[in-house]
Amino acid sequence: MKVIVNGEPRELPDGASVADAVASVTTAGSGVAAAVNDEVVRRSAWEATPLRDADRLEVLTAVQGG
Repeated sequence: MKVIVNGEPRELPDGASVADAVASVTTAGSGVAAAVNDEVVRRSAWEATPLRDADRLEVLTAVQGG
């Protein structure tokens, strides 16, 4: 299936979850947030939240700096 991840088309296997997609774009262990179709998905629900063809996923990573 094709989903949009951070504005870029990405091919993922059918049945991929938010957790699968996040793992494919970041190695950060913490400080990561995800939203599907403009709705924030709690980290505890990533594994159980399937993506569907044409979904829009935004993966945000917090960075510290100044």
